[in-house]
Amino acid sequence: MARIAVPPGRAGRLWLRRRLDTATRGVDLLERKLTALRDLHERAVREAERTGADWARLAATAQARQLQAVLAVGPRGIRVATTSAPAAVEVRWTTAMGVRYPSEVDCTIPDPGGAAVECSATVVAARAAHRDAVRAAAAHAAALAAERLLGAEVATTRQRVHALRHRWLPRLSEALRQRELELDEQERQERIGWRRAGTEPGRPG
Repeated sequence: MARIAVPPGRAGRLWLRRRLDTATRGVDLLERKLTALRDLHERAVREAERTGADWARLAATAQARQLQAVLAVGPRGIRVATTSAPAAVEVRWTTAMGVRYPSEVDCTIPDPGGAAVECSATVVAARAAHRDAVRAAAAHAAALAAERLLGAEVATTRQRVHALRHRWLPRLSEALRQRELELDEQERQERIGWRRAGTEPGRPG
């Protein structure tokens, strides 16, 4: 492990004390951030599970309704009752603890328009079921993105806390201990020199 480049003498001791104080406060702040991030991430996990369950349920319903509609009107009846226009998804984002992640999503699905033929109640039910499933899929995608972004920040912050607490702080503490020993030895040698010279520090020789 590379040595810390410390200024010489007592200036180095002061430098190390300041760095140690800064690192200690940094660990405290990061641990508070980590606690808050874990809470956010746990909520995001629960939201992803909830939206995932909704999407799975609504997708299964849409599939069943589609099968009923196909049996009732055939593939051509399905085509004339639907639209090829794509759905529009708008995602709103929020920022918390330095992380930007999706917070809400709006999904707009265009009406089939006048070209669609309401040839069967099963077709209408299938179309409504697919609308619900698409909206649920958009909500689940946003929830998954939030979970992943917050989870990544939790992992990064945890690594930084670990590096500071278990590597950087011990290195600074050890460097300060060594410098204190060096300065104590230096002062002891100076006192020995003063006694040999018959002088005391601060008094004329």
